[in-house]
Amino acid sequence: MLALTRKKGEALVLNNNIEVTILEIRGDQVKIGVSAPKEVPIYRKEVYLQIQKENEAASSLDSLEALKNIL
Repeated sequence: MLALTRKKGEALVLNNNIEVTILEIRGDQVKIGVSAPKEVPIYRKEVYLQIQKENEAASSLDSLEALKNIL
């Protein structure tokens, strides 16, 4: 993991087309802004992990149903 120090108003650029800007720092919270092309999905990590979990569950259910249909 790369750890960087940024101040309010400073930004990072990822992959030449994604910009992450520090908008506000208040106590132990940091508000960030992300500018990226529309085709780049952006999720909070907990939402992303839930999506992955649901996709895995749906995938294994689909595979089970496909096997039942073959038999």
